[in-house]
Amino acid sequence: MISTAIRVARVGSAAELAAAVLMLAGFPAIMVAALIPSVPAFAAATAVTYLADHYLHRQGSYLINRLSKVRAGLSIRFLIRQLLLILLLARLDLSDNLIFYGATACFIAFYGLQAPHGALVTLIRNRRRLPVATRNVDLASRVRIPDAPRWGLLNRSAEKMLHLDLAAVVGILVAAAMDWALPGFIGIGVTIVLGTLYVLALMPYVRGKKVPPNADKILAKVDEWLRDYKPETVLYFSGSKDSVYQVNMWLETMEQLDSRPLIILRERVILQNLAPTTVPVICVPGGVHLMNMDLSTVRVALYAANVGKNIHLLRVPTMKHVFIGHGDSDKLASVNPFSKAYDEVWVAGRAGRDRYAIADVGVRDEDIVEVGRPQLAPIQKGQGTPGPRGGAADGYCPTVLYAPTWEGWDGDPGNTSLMLAGENIVKKLLKADPPVRVLYKPHPFTGTVLAKAGAAHQKVTALIEKAAAERAADPRFQADAAAQADAKAELARIEARLAVLAGNGGDKGDEAEASRDGVVDVAKYEEIARLRGEWNDAYWRSFPVWEHRVISGAEPRLYDCFNVSDAMVSDISSVVSDFIASGKPYAVTDSAELGVEEFKRQNTAVRAATILSNKATELGELLDAVRDPAADPLAEDRVELKQYLLGPDEPTSIEQFNTAVANLAIKAEARNVGQESRAAASAAEATTKA
Repeated sequence: MISTAIRVARVGSAAELAAAVLMLAGFPAIMVAALIPSVPAFAAATAVTYLADHYLHRQGSYLINRLSKVRAGLSIRFLIRQLLLILLLARLDLSDNLIFYGATACFIAFYGLQAPHGALVTLIRNRRRLPVATRNVDLASRVRIPDAPRWGLLNRSAEKMLHLDLAAVVGILVAAAMDWALPGFIGIGVTIVLGTLYVLALMPYVRGKKVPPNADKILAKVDEWLRDYKPETVLYFSGSKDSVYQVNMWLETMEQLDSRPLIILRERVILQNLAPTTVPVICVPGGVHLMNMDLSTVRVALYAANVGKNIHLLRVPTMKHVFIGHGDSDKLASVNPFSKAYDEVWVAGRAGRDRYAIADVGVRDEDIVEVGRPQLAPIQKGQGTPGPRGGAADGYCPTVLYAPTWEGWDGDPGNTSLMLAGENIVKKLLKADPPVRVLYKPHPFTGTVLAKAGAAHQKVTALIEKAAAERAADPRFQADAAAQADAKAELARIEARLAVLAGNGGDKGDEAEASRDGVVDVAKYEEIARLRGEWNDAYWRSFPVWEHRVISGAEPRLYDCFNVSDAMVSDISSVVSDFIASGKPYAVTDSAELGVEEFKRQNTAVRAATILSNKATELGELLDAVRDPAADPLAEDRVELKQYLLGPDEPTSIEQFNTAVANLAIKAEARNVGQESRAAASAAEATTKA
């Protein structure tokens, strides 16, 4: 019931739902209290609405946004409270009292301050919104960008300004309760003075040295930086906030390029959610600004998504354009006809080439280059060595990862194994003999569309937690308490250091200040990367190797779970394609019940998998392969499928990628030299004729 209400109200938690209910019920309660009239009831209901409103704003609640769409926005809610306070005074027969006139004048004057406050905030934000936003670009030495207004003057400015009425509201309520005007006038004075000071504090930022240079000067300085840096390979990306993962997956690859890299983004929200990187980043929202930017040294442009704004860079003939995508799968997006617009299409392995041939969408075979998947480098390959057959008593307990995908936006029950097979899979793994350890890492979106998927997730979680408690009490399973204590102490040390390194470095005053100061500290960046590796190692040592575990947070990452697992059970998703890089046994659930042959025909990635029905009766085949790798009937199939999907192990994928970049840069340069030669020949011929 609560989960349904949360989903309908589009809130993120039960606490957020409770706050929404309290706020929406609070305003009628305030009106009733004003009509009775009752000062204590009015004060209590008013306090509830203030606190609930503030909490929902801090949570960024969807409901708050919806209220503004139906003319019940933030300013209106404050105005209603104030009008109801005036009604309360009238009902208390204070309409001829000075406090009544003082309250009325206060709220009129207070709203009079809203206009200059709003105008100043808008003007400051507009002037500080640069035509480009950057990271790892040295703007500070080239152009003067003043500090953002201090004390959080711009952050949630409307909410802060409106909440200054709190002093007046409290003072007037005290005056009404005590029948003494002084507290009311003190509160009124505080509200008016603070509101006036807020407006005055903003005024210096609209003139003089506190105003950033104009757009033309900023763009000229960015071009100056580009001429000095001379970027050679660009990763170009445009998309929504939800698609930021598509560019984040390529950041590490860009850092490993042999040529000088640059990342160009088109939406500010993508920059705000971009993962840390050492690569220079320029966000250019304006198409005209991008088309006028000096990118004359760029020879290769990489595109991670097919979107309309790609045309603003695709039009440049001096560079070669490549579609690299954001994953390798059998989905229709992997053979988009728009791919014809690029000079080349880079795929992981032969499977990608064959997909285009089968789809027949106009992409020529000679324009397809196999470069592997550089992102899969952290995945360790399975050793294929058998462990003791006696289970945990002999010191060996194989680990099986269950990593189902979510139900998807269409709610098709065949998208995820959780609803139809999840309980069966987990029960069989928990009852396996000899025993195995179960790691469960659900997709973070699980249950966001279908309540049934969320309920299935809760059941699976409960099963694993119960089994973990039972195993901890089983004398067959012994834990090294001292080693685990040491690992936990190391975890605490690493987390403390990471917190210090994170600090408030990313919390800049605004976008302009972040662009000015957003040059990464390479030493700190490398230390954080090293510490995250140490954290991951300490995490797995902090509990017994046989302990069942539910892993629902961002850390440890999925690839870290791959590396400590001997096998995986999953669904049709990129998780399966990525796990294939390990070479370890895996199973995929045919939740839609297509049948083994049809399931394999439709999904290349499952051709070397154990195919599970919803009853999961076939799990024994997977466990047999884990316990005795020498007798694994699918081992050779996985080797062949891995090469078919992801390409050869040697040379490494990043070496293949760098080679492809270098080869295409040569083609671009040859084209440009040819164009210059033809232009020179034409000019010479024209001169001769003259």
